[in-house]
Amino acid sequence: MNLRFRILITAVCLCHLLFTTPVVTSQLRPDAALQFPSVAGLHPPPLQLQLQAPTAACSGTITHVHSPGQPVETIIQACEQERTGGIYKANGNVVLTHGNYLLYADHVTYDPKTGDTTETGHVILDGGPHDEHMEASHATYNVGTENGIFYDVKGTIGVRFHGQLVTLTTSNPFALTGKVVDKLGPDRYVVHHGTVTSCQVPHPIWTFNAPRVVVEVGGDAKIYRSTFRVKGVPAFFMPYATHPVDHLGRHSGFLMPNFGTSNIKGFMLGDSFYWAINRSMDATIGGEMYSSRGWAERGTFRVAPTQRSFFAATYSGVTDRGYKLAKGAPAPCAERTGNICKQGGEDIRALGSTSLGTDARAVVNFEYLSSFIYRLAFNFVITQGLSSEVISNAFATKNFNGYSLNALVQQYQDFQSFAPNDIITIRHTPSFDFSSVDRPLGNSPFYWSFDTELGGLSRNQPAPTTTDRTNFFRTATEVGRFDLHPDLSLPLQFHGWDFRPELALEDTAYTQSLTPVPGTVGTPSGEPLNRKAVEGTFELRPPALSRVFQRQLFGRKFKHVIEPRVVYRYVTGVDNFSDVLRFDQRDVLANTNEVEYGITNRLFAKRTKVADPDCESSSNPAQPAPALTSEAPEKAGSPGENAASTTPVPAEGTQEAAGKSGTETTSAANPDQCEPPPARELITWRVAQKRFFNPNFGGAVVPGQPNVFTSTVNFTGVAFLTDPANYSPIISRFRIQNGPADAEWDLDYDLQKGRINASTALLGYSFGQFGIGGSHAFLQAPGEVLSTVNALSAPLKFNQWRVIGRYGNSNRHGFSVAAMAGVDANLNSLQYSMYEANYNFNCCGITFELQRWAVGPVRTENQFRFAFALANIGTFGTLRRMQRLF
Repeated sequence: MNLRFRILITAVCLCHLLFTTPVVTSQLRPDAALQFPSVAGLHPPPLQLQLQAPTAACSGTITHVHSPGQPVETIIQACEQERTGGIYKANGNVVLTHGNYLLYADHVTYDPKTGDTTETGHVILDGGPHDEHMEASHATYNVGTENGIFYDVKGTIGVRFHGQLVTLTTSNPFALTGKVVDKLGPDRYVVHHGTVTSCQVPHPIWTFNAPRVVVEVGGDAKIYRSTFRVKGVPAFFMPYATHPVDHLGRHSGFLMPNFGTSNIKGFMLGDSFYWAINRSMDATIGGEMYSSRGWAERGTFRVAPTQRSFFAATYSGVTDRGYKLAKGAPAPCAERTGNICKQGGEDIRALGSTSLGTDARAVVNFEYLSSFIYRLAFNFVITQGLSSEVISNAFATKNFNGYSLNALVQQYQDFQSFAPNDIITIRHTPSFDFSSVDRPLGNSPFYWSFDTELGGLSRNQPAPTTTDRTNFFRTATEVGRFDLHPDLSLPLQFHGWDFRPELALEDTAYTQSLTPVPGTVGTPSGEPLNRKAVEGTFELRPPALSRVFQRQLFGRKFKHVIEPRVVYRYVTGVDNFSDVLRFDQRDVLANTNEVEYGITNRLFAKRTKVADPDCESSSNPAQPAPALTSEAPEKAGSPGENAASTTPVPAEGTQEAAGKSGTETTSAANPDQCEPPPARELITWRVAQKRFFNPNFGGAVVPGQPNVFTSTVNFTGVAFLTDPANYSPIISRFRIQNGPADAEWDLDYDLQKGRINASTALLGYSFGQFGIGGSHAFLQAPGEVLSTVNALSAPLKFNQWRVIGRYGNSNRHGFSVAAMAGVDANLNSLQYSMYEANYNFNCCGITFELQRWAVGPVRTENQFRFAFALANIGTFGTLRRMQRLF
């Protein structure tokens, strides 16, 4: 390889290496594969050394030698031994033991005065605190200083040999070869003209070939002027690189470079520097070049000062050179100069949490987004790129004796369009909340609770009465709000019937009010406002109807449960609903006289036998398995009931698997394990509706525009009231959970308008290495107010299909493939799609992904990404973990 070629490759692929994973120890028989753990999610290959520790071919002799000045004696075992002038000579299957090192050879000479030894023929040095195993043709070694020279070496570090048992004692087992290896003390080797790898030897898939490698046992290997080779073919030249030899935790250095292509960004090339500041703090700073657009900057900072606290911050930004607009083309630009459209910007996020003592904590979640166009144009995750909301908040909470005290600061932003400043912004600066759970009222059967809040709020948004977005609706900087909500209830039971009458009062005071203007959101007023309400509720739950089916299906018994529920609710006193400023759910309380009625169907399944031969042999055949009772489980769908769907199988090479592969013992089965698992809820179907006896909600309904009230938003999240109504839509919530299959369908059907308001269907099924899934989302909601004329835009419609399929998984050896696509049925267009193919070798893997975005005029992009992962090293490319389909 000539110098010019090396310099060219070095300029593109200069890198250091990544950090490691926690220590994993596994035991298995030597005829099984010796698996190397991987930081890249791969399963590296078995390590097969050709040489093994020699076994005694003769009875031999044992000599104990006490060396002058050595605290540890030396033991020599060999077929033949002799001593000449104080020098010990041993021949034939020699084993020299000194401390925790074993030295094997065909011929050994040992000078006890100096500690020098010479070895020839099948030399093996084994042991040490890091389980070093070196094989050589001949060597010289000093047992006292642990210095020596080994020739024609191949070996491992982090692998322990115990006769027929092999143990991995590090998460980064390490193999090396070298023409000459200098051992310079207990923890240092220098390899001359050799290789290092985490793959199978003597035929590894990849190696670092270097004239000089300095190995710090318990640390890392520093590799100088190396070529990275795949199947012996040079791929990269690296003037300097490191390879972890043991569990290092975190290690400063350059990460693997990443590169890819995009029809929008052009050729992409970038790298990052990782800085391990200390044991609880680190940072990553990097950049990426887009040949067609400019530079992208990114950075992260993480700190975990205690076990119960952490803080993490991320920054991403693009300095966009812009692109030239075609004549007549739409211009969704963050900044426009002539016919040059720039879409750059920045996004800053921070998340932190800390414990404030017993039952108290504080959390901060911050995000700053300079431009919605920037997110659409440059975010690499489809779900994040399409979100128009930005939420920042910080809160502290304290729970004690059933009480909860909370403090909150929050800013909510919703970008309405690409236009600058077209944002709805709502702030809580700050608010304090004090509440309690239901508590007994003395010795009476009554229960009481309360919820109170004191806060400062504000709201800004573009005025919808004009196309001039500089005209804003703005409240005062701090609108004071005090809310008090005491509650009194009387839970009763009578022969399986549950009754719960409840009485609540609510008093809310505002320092500012709203002056209604027809067809608009109104204008803020400096007049204070006091809203008072009385709420009465009566909940009725009749006894559940149930039936246990005696006929079994697939070794299971089934039980059907029907749970009816009726709730009557009456709210009065809200005579000034139109004067209330809207900030959150506390501000949409309106008069109502309604009844909610619904039925929930549940289908439970329970195994009648346990598929365990020990249970069958130890159980009494005449004693049947426990049957389903006529009582419904205390809590349907609890984690304990659903946890029996899958059972993890110990992976080969783990201690659990090793235990099963060892000596088998026969014992009686544990009686608890022979009990059939608890009943599991397979199907849940709830159907409900509300009847409104006060169709206009005490005059709160404004015809011709969306109306959102507490009684509607708590029932269905879709705004459906544009006129007085006697009935709500019928809601249906259907779900199936059955191991590999999962299906859900939520439907809102409006009987008065004769249409579907919302429908969301999800389906997933896995079988073997295959998995398929799909979803359909449909939404039809009232439009927005257009102008001072009391009119609405066309109804908002959303109709999208999403499908995904896969074969294999990211950890599977061999070939895996996955694909996902999202189709906008309204536009008859493919909105986004992703295609991913992955192949894992024994100690490395490669992944290719093609991603397509078609998000209106902002982003129509085809992007090719790939990742090349090395076991115990890291991954380079442009495909990040959060972008993968697996």
